[in-house]
Amino acid sequence: MKRSKADVVFDAINIFFMVMIVVIMIYPLYFSVIASISDPTAVARGMVIFYPRGVTTEAYRNVFANDLIWVGYKNSLIYTVFGTLLNLTLTLPTAYALSKRFLPGRSVLSWYFLFTMYFGGGLIPTYLLVDKLGLINKPYTLIFLGGVSIFNIIVSRIFFQSTVPEELFESAQMDGASNFRQFFQIALPLATPIIAVMALFYGASRWNDYVTALIYLSKTQYMPLQMVLRSVLIQNQMLITIISSSGARELSDEAITEMARKAHMAQAMKYALIFIASAPLLCAYPFVQKYFVKGVMIGSLKG
Repeated sequence: MKRSKADVVFDAINIFFMVMIVVIMIYPLYFSVIASISDPTAVARGMVIFYPRGVTTEAYRNVFANDLIWVGYKNSLIYTVFGTLLNLTLTLPTAYALSKRFLPGRSVLSWYFLFTMYFGGGLIPTYLLVDKLGLINKPYTLIFLGGVSIFNIIVSRIFFQSTVPEELFESAQMDGASNFRQFFQIALPLATPIIAVMALFYGASRWNDYVTALIYLSKTQYMPLQMVLRSVLIQNQMLITIISSSGARELSDEAITEMARKAHMAQAMKYALIFIASAPLLCAYPFVQKYFVKGVMIGSLKG
């Protein structure tokens, strides 16, 4: 079939915009990588744009030599793994139960969950409740908080309704299988796509969350990696502020040079930490990507 000029132009425009979107999405991560291995002074002067300058691994050496960063990395892994398991344990049974039309009060429960999706008690009442529950500054604080996402429950419920045939459950019920057995032996094995998608959604949210830790944690030994990154950013900003302030005139040239070097190194460590913090999700995404269309799109389109 011969293509018209309009088709060729249309495809060319689409390809151009797709390439631009890919570049816009990939360049920030690419810049973080090249900035983390470049000379910190060159990065601070804006000389690093498309390729690294003065390649060095000093930023990574300083990052790996910092014990606090290793503590934050370990804490983030623990919070992400166990928090995601808790999320899945609460989300999947809830979604499965809400997908059953014979569930008593199904509509009321659905509206109740939907209401909490749009309306909350506010930060202060939530903090007081968390304090009363004894979850302030505890090693399991970030695991228990944020147990479920109502949006994820809705998506999972639609998946169970539209993807798993109801005839399977009816046949199992005729053979004497209980609801628990139907869930564990029929629903879960057939729900691999939505389980993988929900695990990635929850895992990414847990890994990137620092607001919850900022509010409910103050002990250094419980800080996640995102809080460590925040402290590096604050340190960098403080050094820059001191150097640019009028009080810096009273310091010697050697002291100002040393402070500037530390500020530049803190900035290079920031980029190194960004890449290190993004690496686990970048490694996990290719293994879960194939489930996205099958897990989310099927459930949403048929709902």
